[in-house]
Amino acid sequence: MTTVGVPGKAIEALRALLPGGVDTDEATRAAMSTDRSGTRGDGIAEAVLHPRTTAQVQEICRVASRYGIPVVPRGAGTGLAGGAVAGHGQLVLCTDRMTDILEISVENQLAVVQPGILNGDLNRVLAEHGLWWPPDPASKAISTVGGNIAMNAGGLLCAKYGVTREAVLALTVVLADGEVIHVGHRTVKGVAGLDLCALMIGSEGTLGIITECTVKLRPVVTGAVPTIGAYFHDAAAAAGAASMVTAAGERPAIMELMDGNMLRAVADYSGADLTTGGGAYLLVQTDGPDADGEAGRIAGILRGAGALSLQLTTDPDAAESLVDVRRSGFLAIEARGSVLVEDVAVPRDRIADMYRHIDDVADRYGLFIATPCHAGDGNLHPTIVIEPGQTVMPDRVWDAAGEIFEAALALGGTLSGEHGIGLLKKRWLGTELGDRQLELQRGIAALFDPAGIMNPGKVFPAQLPAR
Repeated sequence: MTTVGVPGKAIEALRALLPGGVDTDEATRAAMSTDRSGTRGDGIAEAVLHPRTTAQVQEICRVASRYGIPVVPRGAGTGLAGGAVAGHGQLVLCTDRMTDILEISVENQLAVVQPGILNGDLNRVLAEHGLWWPPDPASKAISTVGGNIAMNAGGLLCAKYGVTREAVLALTVVLADGEVIHVGHRTVKGVAGLDLCALMIGSEGTLGIITECTVKLRPVVTGAVPTIGAYFHDAAAAAGAASMVTAAGERPAIMELMDGNMLRAVADYSGADLTTGGGAYLLVQTDGPDADGEAGRIAGILRGAGALSLQLTTDPDAAESLVDVRRSGFLAIEARGSVLVEDVAVPRDRIADMYRHIDDVADRYGLFIATPCHAGDGNLHPTIVIEPGQTVMPDRVWDAAGEIFEAALALGGTLSGEHGIGLLKKRWLGTELGDRQLELQRGIAALFDPAGIMNPGKVFPAQLPAR
């Protein structure tokens, strides 16, 4: 849906609804035209809105619906697929002032929070109650709970604790016309009707705006967290070792793979000595009652799988330093130049094959591609680095990315494990879903938002492929 500007009457109505909460400063509006992916919208937004309550979000949607104005929901803007990018004639509904913790129930191990609270801030408060919200994206210090839910974010702990979907019980959602619905349950079990809560998770703002989140908590993990760092000849060898850990029935909290290019980037960025042991690095961390025993068994598996060197530590500071090296990966790669951070997932026994495909693409296109991998769940992030300062990716980069996507699908995988589709990948969505499923998904979105004003242009291609 396109508009030519936003009617002045609409802006006036919004200012009356949100005293001090309507920002039309040009620099602020321009900042909303991109996210951490570097993807840019068509022009800049007309205004940035900062509601504090569900009722205010309702009124915003009613005004937008009355005037036919597109609304782009946005959290912290840390997305990597262009999912919260706004353009000309659009309003940005920013949740940065919706940061309240509305309830913490120790008895039910749940919390009710507004969507703008940061992951890290929530867990600092929960720790006082001996509780923890498990979703753990690399951006957890700066990403919001609502953004995590809208994208069904993943992270380092998914193999053991699941993605965001597994940690959400219920949501309050404002639809495009301003109507409020409550989906999901406070109960552990609940199978009354279709699961609209699960449908909202990962919907990227195309179905409605999440204003309250009932999240499922766990007791804080206590005790030792043994950490293993093992070097292998190359990424394929390290991936094979990771598959053996999974096949043996072990479930480490963290199992991360860094290929040679990733190691070099992090070493250059941090000064850490990460490139002398081999061409790939596998980081494993265990937790829980049997953490020490599990770590010992995994160390034995890795040695048997050909680890060139292996270090196991139970020192908390040393362990955290090893994990921080992995978390710094994106910043390290970003420091080398302009980047396209991609996100594919394959069955865990095909990770090694995926690395071989990525290496082949990099060689044929003459590209530097660094690929970290959540080896515990098969989610790879091939990151293409080009010369610093380039704001538009050359065609060969997109051609290379397209081949990587095709390879992941051919291996039984998916276009996105955790970053979403947004603007960045919608051209390939039909390849994975097929025409009929794409048509069904577009139809579902139209039921929630008949006028097409919720985050338009994201996820779905402009039109269905010709039959």
